[in-house]
Amino acid sequence: MSKVLIDPTKPIVISVGGAFLVPNSGINTKFLINLNALIRKYVASGHRFFLVAGGGRTARQYRDAGKAVNHHMSNHDLDWLGIHATRLNGHLLRTIFEDIAHPRMIENYHHRLENWTESIVIGAGWKPGWSTDYCAVYLAYEYKAAPVINLTNVDYIYDSDPKTNPHAHALHTATWKQMESIVGTTWTPGMNAPFDPIASQLAAEHDIDVIVTNGDNLENLENILCNKPYRGTLITK
Repeated sequence: MSKVLIDPTKPIVISVGGAFLVPNSGINTKFLINLNALIRKYVASGHRFFLVAGGGRTARQYRDAGKAVNHHMSNHDLDWLGIHATRLNGHLLRTIFEDIAHPRMIENYHHRLENWTESIVIGAGWKPGWSTDYCAVYLAYEYKAAPVINLTNVDYIYDSDPKTNPHAHALHTATWKQMESIVGTTWTPGMNAPFDPIASQLAAEHDIDVIVTNGDNLENLENILCNKPYRGTLITK
């Protein structure tokens, strides 16, 4: 079990993996209902959030369809398909939190929000070359909102792939140097990695902490938000 201090005076960045928004079965209404209740509970106690939406199954379906028809489709165009999927998912999140969310969803992260007063800001994909993990880290740096909480489909990051290595070890803490050895340094559209390698480099450069945890367990997310022991990997300098 790991523990890290969440500062309630600073915004909290949560990267919501698209696998929870749009899994293979379609839009996950149950997850959205539970996330809505949890976030609103903490907004009521004064917390503010950046929620960054991933692309999920929608992004993968569009990329797969594009490659099936055009075998030579560039990574640039494949990334744009995924980016537009994140923006659709982001608009869904913004409408769910419409009464307490900033009216503009962040798509260009160079357009800084000035004097924003809303409790929630929604972010989505920016431009080709990285995933929404990068966008989440960028927000944490730009708005002094570390750590980033990354909701993914595993409880922990492992030192090697547990699907192929039965002796892989779960990491309760990891350094950014360790992450480089696990995920590499190159991004490809739709890559399956516990954290985007380009986002990892940005976090290492600016000393941003990231917690990778399983989004299926929102009780565990609440443990993180209220500084209780939690399941997950804390990545730090």
